[in-house]
Amino acid sequence: MKVYGDLQSGNCYKVKLLLAQLGLPHEWVHMNILEKQTRTPAFLSKNPNGKIPLLEIEEGVYLPESDAILHYLAEGTPFLPSERLHRAQVLQWLFFEQYSHEPYIAVARYIIRYLGRPEKHEPRLQEKMSPGYAALEVMEKHLAGRRFFVAEQYTIADIGLYAYTHVAHEGGFELSRFPAVEAWLARVKSQPGHITMSGE
Repeated sequence: MKVYGDLQSGNCYKVKLLLAQLGLPHEWVHMNILEKQTRTPAFLSKNPNGKIPLLEIEEGVYLPESDAILHYLAEGTPFLPSERLHRAQVLQWLFFEQYSHEPYIAVARYIIRYLGRPEKHEPRLQEKMSPGYAALEVMEKHLAGRRFFVAEQYTIADIGLYAYTHVAHEGGFELSRFPAVEAWLARVKSQPGHITMSGE
């Protein structure tokens, strides 16, 4: 397998983290978004949407979208429950991550960390803060009294949400306001095979 991605992207990191925890051999092909490497004709022939991560399962067979990749890789493993409702709940949290969490927390991080918080982007940054905090509040309430998001077991729901939550402070979010989230982050970090965004 090959993965086209950038480890500093939470969407790519979540795939790398699952691959590491599954112990699956793969080739990592670094892609630089800022240099528009995902917009070349060669890459667009693999993923017309021009985004990473992209999983190359075998020659000519590609799977884009980070959470679809997580689902594919986790099939038949403890990272994806076999019970019907629990599987649906995993998907519920992955959909939440992409629709209600990532568009705010990841974009705020991008504006601050990668763009250097330019003044022209300040209104856009401020627009991201309230819905980003709302997503963290949903997580805080759910995690109160729970160890993990679904069925009290570590699943790709946790991996999906961990990716951008654990670096939310880089987007200006104060995680100290969310003790249950912070405790959950520590539990995820302590899981066997955990790696950081630097790949260690």
